[in-house]
Amino acid sequence: MPTTDRGAGRARLSRERVLGAAVLLADTGGLEALTMRRLGEELGVEAMSLYKHVANKDDLLDGMVDLVFAEIELPSGDTDWRTAMRGRAVSARSALRRHPWATALMQSRTAPGAATLRHHDTVIGTLRRAGFSVVLTAHAFSAIDAYVYGFALQERSLPFETVEQAEEVGRQMFARMPAGEFPHLTELTVEHILQPGYDYGDEFEYGLDLVLDGLDRAVRAA
Repeated sequence: MPTTDRGAGRARLSRERVLGAAVLLADTGGLEALTMRRLGEELGVEAMSLYKHVANKDDLLDGMVDLVFAEIELPSGDTDWRTAMRGRAVSARSALRRHPWATALMQSRTAPGAATLRHHDTVIGTLRRAGFSVVLTAHAFSAIDAYVYGFALQERSLPFETVEQAEEVGRQMFARMPAGEFPHLTELTVEHILQPGYDYGDEFEYGLDLVLDGLDRAVRAA
């Protein structure tokens, strides 16, 4: 029978366990569900016990963001910069889909952890070794991340999650359009969104390749 002794729970408590539980709580209920009291309940301890492992709520969020960064595939030195950046962007989008609460926090923390710093340093180093100047590296990093985080935010705000829901939303929108009044929107809805197997997520890699194409031209020109 599992123990319910709160003292035993405190004895097993660690920073890693606290952060992991906080991530799971935010994954299921969003950041609004993440309070120290609720987190303590999830871990079977009093909320005050958590402060032995995290200094405050900001420290907790810093650690959670660092865990998400640790999930993102780091660029490998064994491949070209474009393949590395593409793999890293796809991995980042996957991590943000698993942890939608993290999208708005990934670049906002002022006390980044080791995984966050390692991630940024590796990305910068990959671009610099590929011949990107310091300035062009900054442009490239910004352009790629703006696309990744922007797509994640847009994807999260869509009024559907499944292909079936997308089809239903598309039909509802189409039904409210006066016949012939919005021909281009009607065309896109009928010939693309309402087609079998439509998935908005498929747009991600197409747009990503456009960004990488532009950066490839920029570094060659430089």
